[in-house]
Amino acid sequence: MQEEYLGQKLCIFIGENDKHAGRVLYERLLEVALESGLSGGTVIRGREGFGAHGEIHTMKILRLAENLPLVLEFVGRSEKIDAFVIRIQPMLKEGLLTRTDVTITKFRSDD
Repeated sequence: MQEEYLGQKLCIFIGENDKHAGRVLYERLLEVALESGLSGGTVIRGREGFGAHGEIHTMKILRLAENLPLVLEFVGRSEKIDAFVIRIQPMLKEGLLTRTDVTITKFRSDD
C-alpha cells in the first residue's frame, strides 16, 4: 500500500549529552514525536561537528568523544510539525531547527 501527501521535514541539531528534566533529550524528543502523530523520526549521531559555542566535537582517537552532534529528522504533515515544535520549544536550551517542505510517500505492507 502507498500513500502520498505534502508535509515537512524537521531537522533538530543538538548534542548527545543534552538533557531535559534529567532525561536524555533526544529520547524524549522521539517519544513526543510519536505521541504527536508524526510520520517518522530518526536520530543520527555525527562523527564530528560544531555548534553554538564554536567548539568542534569529534570522535577522533586522540580526543575523548564528548557530546557528539546529533541530528534528529522528523517528517509529517505541516500542522503536526507546527504543533510538535511548539510542544518541544521549552525543552530546547540550545540547538538549531530547520524545516523543509517535502512530498512524503509512505509504503506499508498489508501483511
